[in-house]
Amino acid sequence: MSRNQSQLEVDGVQVPVSNLDKMMYPDARFTKSDVIQYYIHIAECLLPHLQARALTLKRYPDGVKGFFFYEKECPDHRPKWVKTTQVAKSDGHINYCIIGDLPSLVWAANLANLEFHTFLHRKTSIKRPAALAFDLDPGTPADILTCCKVGLLLKDCFDSLGLQSFPKTSGSKGLQVYVPLNTVVTYERTKTFARTVAQALESQYPDLVVSNMLKKLRKGKVLVDWSQNDDHKTTVCAYSLRAKDHPTVSTPLTWDEVASAVKRKKRLSFESSEVLTRVKKHGDLFAPVLTLKQKLPLLKQIGK
Repeated sequence: MSRNQSQLEVDGVQVPVSNLDKMMYPDARFTKSDVIQYYIHIAECLLPHLQARALTLKRYPDGVKGFFFYEKECPDHRPKWVKTTQVAKSDGHINYCIIGDLPSLVWAANLANLEFHTFLHRKTSIKRPAALAFDLDPGTPADILTCCKVGLLLKDCFDSLGLQSFPKTSGSKGLQVYVPLNTVVTYERTKTFARTVAQALESQYPDLVVSNMLKKLRKGKVLVDWSQNDDHKTTVCAYSLRAKDHPTVSTPLTWDEVASAVKRKKRLSFESSEVLTRVKKHGDLFAPVLTLKQKLPLLKQIGK
């Protein structure tokens, strides 16, 4: 990659860039250039999770201390090499961005897009979720370690059903658990299944788990948010930065790390530099989510 004033040459493509010295994370002295460099270095692990998926951009033009906005419609001023996919809605359609290569990734980062939010389906099968997703959201004074406890309960549930599951930090205050499917299934089935799992956990651990979305019910508990399993909802992508005071990342974990965190009361939070070190050591811990084929069991098997 070579630099030329207002452009970066990325894989032979001239990508326009601007305001590289703008402070995106003031508390960490982390600039737009740093954001772009992180995404370049993590691209090998990140891009497979973005490819072939419509995504919503979450842009912070003045950094994490300023205003932000979600952008579903891929900007009209995008370069011709940035691909899109058309998704119908009630009054027309939306042309979502597809970030499938390094030049497109750098282009999006230059737009001050800090977070990448993807659907659970691929653009070629918009009614077929490729995975189940659970967002574990703690209600104060519960925290990410409380989420880890609930995550391990979810893992035990899935283990009993013969399903492999994979955890990652949200990059914020919670934990997320994915169950890869990559088989023929509908959102109607996955959403019903996810809700049933959440309600079963709530029934078994009422002092720890809540499945109802009402915030007033979350105090000291963990919401097992099953509602992400919907064709209209997006979830932050693995390896995406989060717009917090510091450049934390939604970071794939091993279940041993989750169990160890609970045992040692060690908070799980990783910033961009730590994630780059992790992937050098472990590779992409979330890679199986893209390829592992699993079928949903019958609902009556839950809780047995």
